[in-house]
Amino acid sequence: MLENERKSDLSLLDDVMAHYRDVKGSLITVLQQAQEIYGYLPQDVLRYIAEQLGLKPAKVFGVASFYAQFRFEPVGKYLIMLCKGTACHVNGADSIGGALEEELGIHDGGTTPDGLFTLKYVACLGCCSLSPVMMINEETYGSLTPDKARKIIRDLRKAEEVSA
Repeated sequence: MLENERKSDLSLLDDVMAHYRDVKGSLITVLQQAQEIYGYLPQDVLRYIAEQLGLKPAKVFGVASFYAQFRFEPVGKYLIMLCKGTACHVNGADSIGGALEEELGIHDGGTTPDGLFTLKYVACLGCCSLSPVMMINEETYGSLTPDKARKIIRDLRKAEEVSA
């Protein structure tokens, strides 16, 4: 095991594994549920899933790394997905990205030091009529401008300070 590798509480997967251990073709479902539990897919969890499903670790990692929905690093409390698709690009997604990077002090794929925000550029969110658009967790924000994007981030920060 690598020195900096985390030790996950594998017992959190007990119910998932009990339900899917003998279900053929359940790997993606198990990975999705594991990510829901841990927020991402730690290496020790991937090895445990492989062991429990009777698969080679390389197979499990190969499937997890193939699909963009799976993450191998923890993300912030607020996962910001900024659309970079054609409609959003044409309508100013690059300037929105610049404003977000400046406001947060991070780049694509980065997480703020306080663990609150992760910024991720995505190919398309399927909300072209709202372009430029971003999603933060399950909330969609459309018709963005750089100032509007900054305000959304500032409002989230303010809400966190009030609830702390």
